[in-house]
Amino acid sequence: MLRACAAIALLAFGFGCERQRATDEPSPPNEVSESDGTPLLTRTRPLMSTVFRIEVQSPPDNAEQVVRRAFEEIERLESLLSEWREDSDISKINAAAGKKPVKVSDDTLRVVDAGLDVSMWSRGAFDLSWAALWGLYDFRPDSIKIPKPEEIQPHVKLIDYENIRVSTRYSSVFLKKRGMAIGTGGIAKGYALDHAGAILRGGGVSNYMIYGGGQVQVHGKRDGRPWRVGIQHPRDPSSYFAALESTGASFSTSGDYERAVFDGSGKRWHHIIDTRTGRPADKSLSVTIMTAEGIYADALSTAVFVLGPEKGLKMLSRIAYPADAVIVGADCKVYMTPKAERQIRWTVDLVEGRLPNCKP
Repeated sequence: MLRACAAIALLAFGFGCERQRATDEPSPPNEVSESDGTPLLTRTRPLMSTVFRIEVQSPPDNAEQVVRRAFEEIERLESLLSEWREDSDISKINAAAGKKPVKVSDDTLRVVDAGLDVSMWSRGAFDLSWAALWGLYDFRPDSIKIPKPEEIQPHVKLIDYENIRVSTRYSSVFLKKRGMAIGTGGIAKGYALDHAGAILRGGGVSNYMIYGGGQVQVHGKRDGRPWRVGIQHPRDPSSYFAALESTGASFSTSGDYERAVFDGSGKRWHHIIDTRTGRPADKSLSVTIMTAEGIYADALSTAVFVLGPEKGLKMLSRIAYPADAVIVGADCKVYMTPKAERQIRWTVDLVEGRLPNCKP
């Protein structure tokens, strides 16, 4: 029998570790709250099949209007980039696979380009055309589905980012084979965070945190200190083993505890798939990526998770785009890039470099 396992990937909190859960579940009612005497404006809105949350520290007088414009921008991008709307650019691209190029918006071109960047950087560990696997797995507790090997192979053959053609001259995207599909969910949410953040800053909002679909973007300070983004213990959903501090960055965590089920033998099945095999990747327990832009954060955390600690760190060191990582390997050992090592704040003591109370 398979049983479901659910957990939260990221936590954003300010000075004194006051916690604000980052979750796809409905958020508490909107309210203006106080933290150590400093006003904190919090607003949420369901968008992109998740819940986006914006927190503004020391909000200026126009904060409500600026936050509303930020949400409206996310809504605009959803109409172009949603994988679940038939009239979106992404759905039109997938529907025309193997038939013809599809003219798309500049926003869609940017998101597809970013997905191809990570596909090339990771040499397919993340592949933008992973969506050919849609429908094979179902990790919902009431409808669990694990495909057989013979069901997987025909879909894996359709995954190849080199068969995605982008024309900047004609503003078009073409998938060369019928049955191919691109999935931009994580990239689109990160791109939406980038746009929302730009609107907030342009409107005079200097200190904010935006959460959407497992990604976090922070800017400025919380209670006079850098924002802190906690990293969940991959085997204890109630605890966070460390936090990264920043006054301006985007974060994404990929973990094998998210949307996971277990079979009768105790084998863990989770949603981060190695597209080269069509099976869940097994070289990492969790990966947290810190970047300047949200658009790359989610795809990079997926790529590093699939590659594993050694190859993942090697990839990050050779690409031109700056990204930092905290990686928990399959052996529970923690690996980091140099910058992440400087910015991390531990809440536990490692045991010979490994997380305590951690089993693969």
